[in-house]
Amino acid sequence: MSEILAIIPARGGSKGIQMKNIYPLVDKPLLAYTVEAVNKSQLISRCILSTENKKIADIGTKLGVEVPFLRPERLAKDDTPTIDVIQHIINKLAKEEKYFPDTVMILQPTSPLRTAHHIDEAIKLYNKMKADSLVSIIEVPHQYNPYSIMQMENGYLKPFLKYPERDNLRQKKPIYYARNGAAIYIVDRQVLMEQNTLFGEKILPYKMDKYSSIDIDDMLDLKIAEYLLKNMTINKN
Repeated sequence: MSEILAIIPARGGSKGIQMKNIYPLVDKPLLAYTVEAVNKSQLISRCILSTENKKIADIGTKLGVEVPFLRPERLAKDDTPTIDVIQHIINKLAKEEKYFPDTVMILQPTSPLRTAHHIDEAIKLYNKMKADSLVSIIEVPHQYNPYSIMQMENGYLKPFLKYPERDNLRQKKPIYYARNGAAIYIVDRQVLMEQNTLFGEKILPYKMDKYSSIDIDDMLDLKIAEYLLKNMTINKN
C-alpha cells in the first residue's frame, strides 16, 4: 500500500475574510471540516497542517492534525505559489525525518463540504489509473461556458469565442470542466519534486457535484455553505 501524505495549507493572511481558515462556520472553525474528513479517511497515511500562524496551528493541533513545524513567513504571502509551500514541506520532512511519501494529497480548508468519501474515492481512482496527478473538477455552468463569455472592446461587447448563433443553445454547447478550488489534488511525489509541477502530463479528473464543490472565498460563500450544512443531508458522510 502506498504512503499517502495529506497536506492542509492554511495560512493566516486572507484578503476576503480575516483569518478565513479558522472563521466560524455553523458551530466550528472552517478548518475543522477538512480535518474531520481526513480523520475519517481510510486511505490517508499521514496528515500535516501547513501554517505560519500560531493560532491556526494551535487550533489544528486541538482538532487532531499534526503540525510538526510552522511555515516560514516568506511562504505565506498572497502571491506565494502553492507548489513552493508543498515542496518546502516535502524537503523538510526528507531532511529531518528521512520521510519520503509515495503520493502527496493537497486539501484546501476552503472546501468544507468535501468529505472522507470524496477523499478515499479520489485516492482509489488515482491508485487504479496510471497518472501523474489527479484534480477534482466540476462541470462549468452554462452561463460561464467559454462560448457564453463576452469581452469588452472599445465600449462594445464581443464574443470571447466565435460560435454559430443557431447552435448557441445551452444544450448544444461543448461541456467544459474547472477545478473546484480544487477540493482535492493528488500528485506523485517524484513528479512534484523532480518535474517541479503539481500536475505532470497525465492528469486524472475526479468529478464532484455542485453541492460538494462550494469554495469559500468571501462572506457570500460562507452564507451559502452555512445554508447547505444546515438544510441539506446528502454527501455529509
